[in-house]
Amino acid sequence: MQSLESALRGRVVLLDGGFATRLEARGHDLSDTLWSARLLLDDPDEIRATHADFFAAGAEVAITASYQVSETGFVAAGRSARDAHEALRRSVRLAREAAGEFAGERWVAASVGPYGASLADGSEYRGDYGLSVQELRAWHRPRLAVLAEAGADVLACETIPCLAEVEALAAELSALDVPAWLSLTTLGGRTRLGEPAAQAYAIAADVPNVIALGANCCDPGGAAEVARNVGGRRPVVFYPNSGESWNADSRTWTGAAAASEGAQAWLDAGVRALGGCCRVTPDQIAAIRTLLDAA
Repeated sequence: MQSLESALRGRVVLLDGGFATRLEARGHDLSDTLWSARLLLDDPDEIRATHADFFAAGAEVAITASYQVSETGFVAAGRSARDAHEALRRSVRLAREAAGEFAGERWVAASVGPYGASLADGSEYRGDYGLSVQELRAWHRPRLAVLAEAGADVLACETIPCLAEVEALAAELSALDVPAWLSLTTLGGRTRLGEPAAQAYAIAADVPNVIALGANCCDPGGAAEVARNVGGRRPVVFYPNSGESWNADSRTWTGAAAASEGAQAWLDAGVRALGGCCRVTPDQIAAIRTLLDAA
C-alpha cells in the first residue's frame, strides 16, 4: 500500500466524519468528560464498528478515537496515565482492524487533539490556555510518543486553536520524524485566538514530515480561505463541521446540516483530503464519495 503522502500527490482522499456523532447514533451517552475516549476502554467493539460504518460509506481514512485521550484528562476522570496510554494504542489498533475488513487502500490517522480538549470545557474553541510553548510541548510529548509507536499511517494534529500550540506541536513532530498533518480550527482567516492562520501554516510547513495542512471543526464554507492561507506549502486537508454550531455552555447544536452539499466547492478550492468533523454522518460521507466517484 502506498503512503498517504504519495496518495495525496496523485488524487483526492476521502476522510471519515463525526465519530462521536456516529457513536451517539448507535446509542451511546458521551456526556462525560472523556467523551468518545471512554469507549476505547469500556466498549472497544463499538469503536471498531463505528470505524467500519464510515469505511462502508466510502471513507479511506479513519481518524482514531484518541482526540480526548491524555494523561491529565484521564487522571482527572479517575483513570490512570497507564489507562491513557492503553487507550491511545488501542485507538490505532481498532481502526486498523476495521480497515482490514474492507478492500482497497485504507489509512489510519491517529488523532492528536488540542490541550483544550482535555479540559472538556470548550477551550479548544478559544485557545486562551495561558500555557507557554514549552509547557504545551511537555503536555503533548507522552501521547505523541505513544501514538508514533502505535503504527498509525499519520498523526492527525487537529482542532488546533492557537499559534503557541502550533509551535509546540511543530517542535515535537520534528523530533519524532513521523508523518503528520496539522489542522487548525479557524474563524475566517484566523485561529480561534485571533492570530493569522497563514502564520500558523508557515510554522508547521518548516517541519519536513508534516505532509498536509488545513482546517477542521470549522465552517464548511471556508475551504477557499483555508487553501489561500496554506498557500501551496502542502496539500490541503479540510474536514469541517456539518454547518451546525456548538454551544459549549448549553452543550447543544443549533442550525442546519449542509456539509456534504459544499464538497464540490472544497474540490474547486484545491482540497486534497476532505471529510467531515462534528455532526457529519456516514450518509454525508457517502454523498461525498458519490461526488468523488462521479468526478
